[in-house]
Order: sequence, then C-alpha cells, then structure tokens
Amino acid sequence: MEERLVSDKAQEAAKVAASAIRDEAKLGELTEALSGGSRRARQNAASALAIVAKEAPEMLVPQGSAFVDALNRPEAQTRWECLDILTALVDYDSRTCDKAVPGAEAALFDEESGPVRLAAMRFLCKLGATTENRSEKVWPLIDEAIQCWHGDLEFQDMLVAVVDFSAGKLALRVKEELRDRMKFDAENGKGALKRRAKQIVENVQVD
Repeated sequence: MEERLVSDKAQEAAKVAASAIRDEAKLGELTEALSGGSRRARQNAASALAIVAKEAPEMLVPQGSAFVDALNRPEAQTRWECLDILTALVDYDSRTCDKAVPGAEAALFDEESGPVRLAAMRFLCKLGATTENRSEKVWPLIDEAIQCWHGDLEFQDMLVAVVDFSAGKLALRVKEELRDRMKFDAENGKGALKRRAKQIVENVQVD
C-alpha cells in the first residue's frame, strides 16, 4: 500500500512537471508554492520542480532565488528537493548558487534527515568544484561533514560527490588537505570506502 502511494505521488509529480515544462504560467505557480503556507503544497511543488531540473534545468534559472529561499522551509523534503535543483543549476547560474551556501551548510549538519545532508553535500561539492576560490570557501564544510558523518548510512553516497569534487578546479591547499583527510581510508579502508578514498587521493595528487 505504501509503495503504491509513493508510486502514485511520483507519477503525479512527473505529470505536473511535464505540464510546467510546456506552460510557463504553471512553472511560475509551482515556484510560488514553495513560499506558500501549505507544507504539502510546498513538498509537491518541490518534487515536480526537481523533475523539471533534471529535464530542462535552464528553464529554472530565472527562479533561482526562490530555491535559495526555500532552503529555509521546516520540512526536509522541500529542502532536499531544492538542493537537488540548485545542484542542477550550478552549471547555469553559479552566482545565484553561491547565495545558497549558508542554507546548504545548515542542511549539511541537519541531524534529523539523511537525505537533506546528502543533498547538501552533493550541492556543495558541485559548486566547490567550479573554481579555486569556491573550493576554498566550501572545503571546510565538506571536511567537517566527512568527519561528522563517516560511517553513516549516506556516507558512501557522500563520497561519490567528494570524488567528483576532487576532480574539479581545486585550490592547491584544498587538494593537499583533502588528500590528507582521505589517506587513512585509502590505505586502511575496505570495499567501496577504500576504492573511493583511493580515487580521491589519486585525483588530488600534486605534481
């Protein structure tokens, strides 16, 4: 019954997203719903907009500030969906995404929601990989999260994001500190943890 409910919700979100891609007015309504008073309406809008972000992210660039603002909503789902949207927008409007760093920091250390933490890590890694300056700005947060959530359920998926970060345009100091942070797991870890840690260390080797 619960699986069917989830499936029905996903189908409805996909239907709403398809409608919004065809109709700018519908897209505007969904974005406005993110700041509305109804928790359910905010969550439903965020779910549909996250699908739009996967299929046509450029359409959401004009609404970027609304997604930054939505990181202040109390419910976890709206925040993680909007972090996913912002991650998709990094390639299109990184300056607006810069404004999401404080909200992403709060999400990264949300003790109640693993999906929110994971979405925040993905966002910060994507943004931080774009320039050396950004890498220096977000690295202290990524570093703290690696230590804080090591061994948690989401940690392996977080490391996938860190692998991508390690291949980005990182400042020399960030490369060195990331290498030092992952060296122990690269040498002493097991399974996927060891493989990913080794990949990170290899990516940040300084010639």
